[in-house]
Amino acid sequence: MTQVEEIASPAPAGRDSALRGWLGVGAVTGATFTVVTSEMLPVGLLTPISSTLRVSEGAAGLSLTATGLVAALSAPLITAALGRTDRRLVLCALLAVLTVGNVGAAWAPNFAVMMGARVLVGVGIGGVWAIAASMAARLVPPKSVGTATALVYSGVAVASVIGVPAGTYIGALAGWRAAFLVTAGLAVALLLAIAVLLPRLAATQAVPLRDTLRLTREPQLRTALLVVAFLVTGHFAAYTYIRPLLEKVTGIGASAIGTLLLVYGIAGVLGNFGSGAAGVRGPRRTLITIGIPLAVTVLLIPALGGSLWLAVVLMVVWGLSYGGVSVTSQNWAFAAAPDAREAASSLNAGVFNAAIALGAFVGGRTADAFGVTSAMWLGGALVLSALTIAAVSRPAAARELRG
Repeated sequence: MTQVEEIASPAPAGRDSALRGWLGVGAVTGATFTVVTSEMLPVGLLTPISSTLRVSEGAAGLSLTATGLVAALSAPLITAALGRTDRRLVLCALLAVLTVGNVGAAWAPNFAVMMGARVLVGVGIGGVWAIAASMAARLVPPKSVGTATALVYSGVAVASVIGVPAGTYIGALAGWRAAFLVTAGLAVALLLAIAVLLPRLAATQAVPLRDTLRLTREPQLRTALLVVAFLVTGHFAAYTYIRPLLEKVTGIGASAIGTLLLVYGIAGVLGNFGSGAAGVRGPRRTLITIGIPLAVTVLLIPALGGSLWLAVVLMVVWGLSYGGVSVTSQNWAFAAAPDAREAASSLNAGVFNAAIALGAFVGGRTADAFGVTSAMWLGGALVLSALTIAAVSRPAAARELRG
């Protein structure tokens, strides 16, 4: 299989060069945080968006579906189309596209314009997520590659659990359009930081799309992608509609929901770093371990969420559980295809984002047809299906992940 052979940057020489390398890793981490925050913003803003644009909450959830679907398609396609293009230049271009998409969403006078803007956001998400991990290994010394890669992917996990409450707070204080504008400003700041901090990161060979798709013949990678598909679809079938559920079951307002989602977010950050080391040693086992409380929480919150304190406890458990999913699934993909990291990463990004889109879609259709509580039941059932697939699969042989 033809792989990308990247021009290896020499190990940083001297304290200043090493610091510059880690600042570059921090900037790439900021990029992953920003794109996923952009993707997740509608979750905490679903009610005001639907009211302003005069669509149902289920229809408003399609703004998340469209973004995830475009990101799923663009991740492998952009990776295949990159050729030898400087990855620094590509990352800056993707952040520019993301900026335009977020500004368009903030300006949107109707739902059609909102959907067009969210398509642009999806292009930025898929491209950044696909190339970010492979960039980390080229910015730090070989002994630090694992730490740098984990840090870059922590941006995905942290955004999934922090971006939503932050957007909810901004929306409550200044309106939902302001949340998109703030995220656009963050994208511009990171574009400038990446242009200054990162060296030229060219590739010497292209990766044909057919070679990337051939990776799905690997049984372990195929299983990992299938588990991700069910688990993430289940999570977002439920989580996309957590605001209207909490409003209905717990009876709390927007500011209180923002606080509750912030508690969830803090728990998610802890879950991300808590699952990091275990996810490297045994990603399949780790996903099963964190998936069990995730499924139980999603199924219980409609029944027990009427009590504010029980709702807090359930959201903490949910955050701790889901916080480790993205980094652990990425480690499973790397373990299944250790010699094709960028290609495996693009496939994982594609499936992950397709699952986000599908979860938002099926959750919305279910919520519109049977009420938001039914979206929680559907989400829990899908997570249980993912756990069943992971439990009956054969664990991968331990293989060292090379930088």
